[in-house]
Amino acid sequence: MVSKVIPVEALIILHNQFDALSARHEKRRTLLEETADFYGVSVSTVRRALRLHHQPQAVYRKDYNEPRVIRQSEMKCYCELIAALKLRTTNKKGRHLSTKECIRILEDHGVETSEGLVQTPKGLLKRSTVSRYLNRWGYDQRSMTIEPPAIPFQAIHSNDCWQFDFSSSELKKLKNDPTDSVLMLASVVDDRSGVGHQEYAIVKGEDTMTALRFLFNAMAPKTHKDCPFQGIPKMLYIDNGAFARSKLFRRVMALLGVEVRTHMPRNTDGRRTTARAKGKVERSFRTIKDMFETLYHFHEPETLDEANEWLRQYLIRYNQMPHRSEHHSRMEDWIKHLPPEGFREMCSWERFCSFAREPENRKADNEACVSIDGIRYQLDYSMAGQDVILLWGLFDNELFVEFNQEKHGPFYPTTGPIQLGTFRKPKKSATEKRADRIGELAKNISVPRSALSGEKESVTSLLKETNALHTEPLPSVPFVDADPFDCPAFKNKIEAKTAIAGFLGHPLARLSSVQMDEINRILDDSLDKARVMVEIRTYFTLSLKNQTGDDSCTGK
Repeated sequence: MVSKVIPVEALIILHNQFDALSARHEKRRTLLEETADFYGVSVSTVRRALRLHHQPQAVYRKDYNEPRVIRQSEMKCYCELIAALKLRTTNKKGRHLSTKECIRILEDHGVETSEGLVQTPKGLLKRSTVSRYLNRWGYDQRSMTIEPPAIPFQAIHSNDCWQFDFSSSELKKLKNDPTDSVLMLASVVDDRSGVGHQEYAIVKGEDTMTALRFLFNAMAPKTHKDCPFQGIPKMLYIDNGAFARSKLFRRVMALLGVEVRTHMPRNTDGRRTTARAKGKVERSFRTIKDMFETLYHFHEPETLDEANEWLRQYLIRYNQMPHRSEHHSRMEDWIKHLPPEGFREMCSWERFCSFAREPENRKADNEACVSIDGIRYQLDYSMAGQDVILLWGLFDNELFVEFNQEKHGPFYPTTGPIQLGTFRKPKKSATEKRADRIGELAKNISVPRSALSGEKESVTSLLKETNALHTEPLPSVPFVDADPFDCPAFKNKIEAKTAIAGFLGHPLARLSSVQMDEINRILDDSLDKARVMVEIRTYFTLSLKNQTGDDSCTGK
């Protein structure tokens, strides 16, 4: 049998009618009987429903939040000290002193503050009372350690900001990799559109070489027609990894015109966790690991190239997914919000390699060689025993040096000792000629006898001459630094012909007059290195083919 329930609206109407009558008015009985008869219940049921019905009443007592033993200001002071003790003793796992232990310290020893020692009488504070007021006044541990809200940001144009980071792959290691390196994911995400570019790398950590190589691939044009993502960003947002502290990485980014910003260090902004992984690039890592790398349970890539090719095919589909807030895809948003002047094109790989050169002071040995990572490089013989500055790049297979404020190179690994009986004395350098000249001068000079007799006039005149030498300004050469890494053109025709002879592998004196006329014509047109070498290579390749064809026609 279903119990009968009086509607709440009827109870409210009956309650309002009772408010208009006195407590012992006879009409109250009549209203109760009519209501009970209408809903088919007893008068007692109506009375019980009225009694159980929620009635408006005062929320708190009059003395709410006012301690009865001590004043409210004193209790607040003690609660603040207890909250401070809890906060000061909190470790990284969230453990801290209990309320009971804080009260014991206040009673037995007290707490030193800027205003003096604060110590409470024994038995004044109770644990339950203190805990209640800590929660009421907002001094509890959760309120003391709450972080400020995170404020999201978004760039205005595409390529205004890229977020860059490394993350360990869920695959951890390729099957055919015998080394102890780790398979990691490198990723950049455009802050405005969310378009991402990722690559696998087998590394032991977040090193500078891997970071620079990956950033070049991200900024360079892509071979796939469905991926127009490219260009140099205005800003790179990264964490405080190992490569972020590299001076070489900072210098390369500065030469490209990229501003590098990192997370604030931990515990530098109050309670805010400044280096928390909540950015767009971390979200792309999670998407890749959930939607793509989980398929490795069926098939695993055997090589790094295969893994990158699979990842490249997925990124095309990933960039075509909807934007986080717009009604189009990520790639469409990147194209739509490019700056009015367009994106900044990336330089060539050769030029990028010249940026990644780090100067290093070294001294060449008596054979004019320097050793780098166990490989000996043969320098010019004039640099034997001299201090040089190595312009060694991370991606270079050749060596450039700076000697006497001039750039020399490229230099290649030495071929080792020459065969016995084939020695050829190298041409004397300017330093050796200068040393020989001073040596001959030293044989023919002498000093007057007065230098030994100690005559006053001679000594005085000698001191005057010495002072005169020191007062004269010393000769110097002004510093000229047009390009510290690479010169796109030859200085003159002699340097160009020297480079052409090195390219051909024999002196130009062996060439015919027709060939020399062609070389002079090319050098008269331009001294640009790339253009000259391309034309020289094309000319001599065609000459070689013509000679081969003539020999075949004559039956030789």
